[in-house]
Amino acid sequence: MKHYENLLEKGYFTREQLIEIAGTAGAANSIIYDYQTKGLIEKVKRDFYVVISLETKQPVLSRYQIGSNLFSDACITHHSAFEVYGYGSQVFYECFVATDKRFSDFEYDGVVYRRVERKPEIEVIQQRNMRITSMEQTVVDSIRDFEKIAGLEEVIRCMMLVPGLNEQKVLACLARNNNGFLYQKCGYIFEELKEEFRFSDTFFAKCEAHSSDAKRYLMKEAQNNVYCKRWKLYVPLSLKGLIDKGVGDYDAIG
Repeated sequence: MKHYENLLEKGYFTREQLIEIAGTAGAANSIIYDYQTKGLIEKVKRDFYVVISLETKQPVLSRYQIGSNLFSDACITHHSAFEVYGYGSQVFYECFVATDKRFSDFEYDGVVYRRVERKPEIEVIQQRNMRITSMEQTVVDSIRDFEKIAGLEEVIRCMMLVPGLNEQKVLACLARNNNGFLYQKCGYIFEELKEEFRFSDTFFAKCEAHSSDAKRYLMKEAQNNVYCKRWKLYVPLSLKGLIDKGVGDYDAIG
């Protein structure tokens, strides 16, 4: 129990960190074996351990704190970030972690930790012993990757719970991505949600100016699409009833 209180304060440790504390690799290995046997720590993945509370017998860190501390550049992103902010319409048994470090998906304590490529210069904030993408970054990332993570309907539901966004920060996120298709998708979606977010005409003009000229499908699997002329997108007739869509700028396609 000599080192337990110090480890408890941090909540997690790596084998390398414990070697520095214990003095030798042999001493660190002995502590790991002893503490695991006594239920004081649990192995999350190779050489990464979480400390267990004596009172609750549960990890002292949340899934999001664990994910954020897996690597020095790791941060919580996409739907997991919505959950941290309290805007997830449902809780996934997955934790999405953006990092340059490659790792295979793994499970700990009923949660699957999944790696997401960390894009350059993403906006990250510090919150409760973890790193997390900013609200605007979370929304833009989720729109970009909805086919891979959560699905469009869930992303829209999460966005509808967000009380407000800074449109300049959204534009900054879009500029860092520098992706014409993403400008199209964000322009379309925020136009559909204009009543909720009240973005300016300038925002949409900038999205339009940077949009791709290619006609694209918003959703690969969508049926009964209509064509949105402004954004050059084939979009579903309804986003699961979450958006009351006007029809003035749309032509049905056969």
